Amino acid sequence: MPSSILWLLLALLCLAVTPRRSGGQLEEWCIADEQTPADELKMALDWACEKGGADCSKIQENQACYLPNTLEHHASYAFNNYYQKLKQEGATCYFNAAAFVTALDPSHNSCKFEYIP
Repeated sequence: MPSSILWLLLALLCLAVTPRRSGGQLEEWCIADEQTPADELKMALDWACEKGGADCSKIQENQACYLPNTLEHHASYAFNNYYQKLKQEGATCYFNAAAFVTALDPSHNSCKFEYIP
């Protein structure tokens, strides 16, 4: 393969993994940690959707973010919704160590994970 093509592929790869910026800030999303035990993830999800005030309507059956129908995916959506809505008021992406911040947008197909600068 010619070196010019390799350089082009390398440049495209760098663009794909470079975190996006919005208004000079890095864009961040809050997602579930796949290593968190299911019972702890479920408790954190329940808290986010109930006491935390996250809008979990989109992870209900027949809604845009229901699929994939996994605990990890639903928790990620709820954690991010809570974090985006309340981070300016001091909210964190911790959820008792069940979540972390990522610069990679977890949105997929018709399911858009909100980002609020």
